[in-house]
Amino acid sequence: KRPSENQKKLWDQYRGEYMNQNSNGIVRTEREGRTLIIEVDRQDKMNGFTPQMFEGITTAFELLEKDPELWVGVLCFAGQHSTAGLDLPRFFGPNSDSGQDSTLSENRPDAFALKRRCSKPIVAAVQGITYTIGIEILLAADIVIAADDCRFCQLEPKRGLAVFGGAHVRYIQRAGWGNAMYHLLRADEFDASRAKELGFVQEVVSAGSQLERAKEIAKEISQCAPIALQEIKRASQVYLESGEAAAFAEIDNMRRVTLATEDAKEGMQSFIEKRDPEFKGS
Repeated sequence: KRPSENQKKLWDQYRGEYMNQNSNGIVRTEREGRTLIIEVDRQDKMNGFTPQMFEGITTAFELLEKDPELWVGVLCFAGQHSTAGLDLPRFFGPNSDSGQDSTLSENRPDAFALKRRCSKPIVAAVQGITYTIGIEILLAADIVIAADDCRFCQLEPKRGLAVFGGAHVRYIQRAGWGNAMYHLLRADEFDASRAKELGFVQEVVSAGSQLERAKEIAKEISQCAPIALQEIKRASQVYLESGEAAAFAEIDNMRRVTLATEDAKEGMQSFIEKRDPEFKGS
């Protein structure tokens, strides 16, 4: 049976939307228990980022934050490589569409955690080429699992650009001034073992297993009380932003918030009864 004219129009419309979506890149989300898997996919362009992809990550982070049934996120990348970096013409070319990017709006969690960090734990899995903004995105995550085939490079100076996603701060936080300048000013390429040495990644695993390992880490995290986790992350951010004294001053607030939860009662009761706790996120 031949398709009707209306069916043809619908298919053509869908095909056009699909091709446009592919051109802009796709950010998929999938629930696995308490975990939200967030997959960035524009692999035909080595996951070169467009403004719409940043918006997709922000939207996924908002979903993670707003859904009480989701306690942790896993950020990953489709294909053999994490990302080759920005699709530069889409941001700086004569027909750029970067004006569409609202990922750095106030009160929205962004991929770089420049305006606001996602309040729930984020585990990132990276593989292959992980250049420029790929490094800055992983440095904004909480835990990073890297495949042993990773290649890292902050190559912006070789394109006449400074770093725009926080590398000038996060390299220093993780690795110290000398190590930061050693890589930022040379714009050299380094491997996964060097990234682990610098503190950029927490585990290096065989290529192809990075996502499963990230999911395992996320599952371990989801066995903890989510409000307690969020308080730890929030107060740790206070240290980065305001220093030691301000972070210590948060202890009373952390105690007040967590001790008022049903999960704290469950944690104590499970300890007394010598069993695993069953946290509810309340």
